[in-house]
Amino acid sequence: MRLILASSSPYRQEMLGRLGLPFTSVSPDIDESPLSGEAPAALALRLARAKAAAVARQHRGAVVIGADQVATYNGQPVGKPGTHDRAFAQLRELSGRTVAFHSALCVTDGQREEFDDIITHCRFRTLGDAEIEHYLQRERPYDTAGSAKAEGLGIALMDAMQSDDPTAIIGLPLIALCRMLRSFGLDPLLHANARGQA
Repeated sequence: MRLILASSSPYRQEMLGRLGLPFTSVSPDIDESPLSGEAPAALALRLARAKAAAVARQHRGAVVIGADQVATYNGQPVGKPGTHDRAFAQLRELSGRTVAFHSALCVTDGQREEFDDIITHCRFRTLGDAEIEHYLQRERPYDTAGSAKAEGLGIALMDAMQSDDPTAIIGLPLIALCRMLRSFGLDPLLHANARGQA
């Protein structure tokens, strides 16, 4: 049974590699623009399902994993900053506040699908400008929603994180993923090998 990650994200590839299941990565070709009036959580789930479905259509018989993550603050999306100045402004705004990261996940074999939205609440510390500047110079998290890489030094920006799945914040909730894969006959405990990515 072929396993495909519908993503070119190196973060998600590294996370999936932890399970030891041979897999390949295929970048889905979909429009990721939000629909008019679409809530951020609904957007994440729709995109995760669309990514999985798009790759499943191209690779019949494979089990395909789609994932998407949207960060929200006060119900509004928190995007990827793209530049140093925007990241600085974003972290200054989020200082002392709680951000909800919606990590949506979908697994499909082209016939049926399972999907879920795993939420992580991240409470940022009250941050001084010097701390923000030093962090940004060190990690340059300009491609990360919320301007903080929790898998790296970004964890030092946090007061607390709450989630049912500690891996969800990195963008691929492995507890939920293992549950879904088992329902498709792929149990990482039984099918893992030493190589991981194929």
